[in-house]
Amino acid sequence: MTTTGTPSKNPGFSRPGEPGQLGDSIRRSGLKVTAPRLAVLRALDDSPHASAERLFAVVRTELPGTSLQAVYGVLAAFTSAGLTRRIEPSGSPALYERRVGDNHHHVICSRCAAVQDVDCAVGEAPCLEPSDAAGFAVHAAEVTYWGLCPDCQAAGAEPHLPAGHPPTHP
Repeated sequence: MTTTGTPSKNPGFSRPGEPGQLGDSIRRSGLKVTAPRLAVLRALDDSPHASAERLFAVVRTELPGTSLQAVYGVLAAFTSAGLTRRIEPSGSPALYERRVGDNHHHVICSRCAAVQDVDCAVGEAPCLEPSDAAGFAVHAAEVTYWGLCPDCQAAGAEPHLPAGHPPTHP
């Protein structure tokens, strides 16, 4: 990380309306509180389902000395500690979110790439059972729905799926 500090020396450690909540979240996950970690967590709160590059652009406005590699390092630490979740939609860069600890899925607009959380109808993992698990003990299923968001529908957009997806059938 390129920037560190302490609460008394760095205004990024507290923010109006955030009485240490972000720092507490980082500490509870077993990580040290640093300015880049706080900035990334703030950016994720403001932009759920964001790529590392998008988060980097936001963090860089707050901490100009922060590198893209530092943001990737923070995201890797957060994901390993269970503070964030990494999703990897087909044909898209990895996205990160703070909603962890539940069994939810995602719906992605095949036109504009907007992402929304979708609660699992079953509730507990795995919500799907494979017809043949090939000897695996399945504990989770990752479901991604693709469709057109309300804005793209209103604009009359046609569905566009990432490479590797089968054609859609009306």
